[in-house]
Amino acid sequence: MSTSPLLPPLTRISHGTHGRRCLSGLPATQVDVDPSKLALVFYCLGTLDVLDQLEKTRIDDKEQWREWLWEQQAYGPYGTGFKPGPYMTAEKQPANEYLDEDTPSIIVTYTALLSLAILRDDFSRLDRLGLIKFIEACQKADGSFSSDPLGGDSDLRMVYCAFAISSMLDDWSGVNLPRALEFIASCRSYEGGYGQTPFGESIGGTTYCALASLHLANKGDVLPAADRQKTIRWLVQNQQESTGGFRGRTNKDADACYCFWCGASLSILEVEEVVNEQALASFFASCQFKFGGIAKAPGDHPDPYHTYLSLAALALYTPEEEHGRGPSTSWKLDPLDPLLNAKQETANWARSHIPAPKS
Repeated sequence: MSTSPLLPPLTRISHGTHGRRCLSGLPATQVDVDPSKLALVFYCLGTLDVLDQLEKTRIDDKEQWREWLWEQQAYGPYGTGFKPGPYMTAEKQPANEYLDEDTPSIIVTYTALLSLAILRDDFSRLDRLGLIKFIEACQKADGSFSSDPLGGDSDLRMVYCAFAISSMLDDWSGVNLPRALEFIASCRSYEGGYGQTPFGESIGGTTYCALASLHLANKGDVLPAADRQKTIRWLVQNQQESTGGFRGRTNKDADACYCFWCGASLSILEVEEVVNEQALASFFASCQFKFGGIAKAPGDHPDPYHTYLSLAALALYTPEEEHGRGPSTSWKLDPLDPLLNAKQETANWARSHIPAPKS
């Protein structure tokens, strides 16, 4: 692969500023994702976390973010989870209750737990039994999970969120594990990756969801040797020689988010050495926006999602020195837990504080 002999600095301060700016109000180009506001909060907080910039954040700001997150925890007939935000709450509806029209989301619940872990909350307000009931209500007869108890999307992304939440809770009683594992296996493609649903095309993101879910369930050697090699081969061929970035599907363009999904998948399989780290960093350098943030591809506008996932990928794959002249230390980030998709310190906090206290 062709790589640049020198990398420009990773503009950490600007990327952190982008995250703070989006926490205080989405730019005009991003208002269409307002219904997923809590997930965006996670990407912004995650950006500050991996950049080690939360320590420089005002205590009042962190407390405000923490309180807003807890305001989204809602109770109802299907258990307890987190809503994307207050935009769907009826005027006379109690803030901590939900109706069928505004049920919690399993994806948002996963990101809410990690966001609170980033803020080092003690989780004393978490309704753990209600959360287990909510996970159970989202599982379908075929073993998959829907995005909310009454329907919505149903694919490997939701399976991963259910597994991640159960792992953080250290309680799998809300999951019919044999059926869920059967569903994961049914999504495997002839290419070696995993589609969103059975018979779907292999996608980098859902391949990550499948592999991470299997490892979160502590299944040891989750793939037979031949299947494992096929998966590794498919993931490796997604790193483009021309750009250094990863594409998410065969014959598509490289995309910064898939650099994480594919790169983290290879990390989970413990074959990080097959990734060309220098070429990957060069791709991210070309995606940096001069005013902060990282875009999905060179020339595009940045957003919180691609900014965070780019930095998460860099936390897994730090570029090495070249010819005695290495990139600045700006490219070195703290270790990341590839299974929960959070900084290792944050993942450790979640695993030690989210489970129910032992009596």
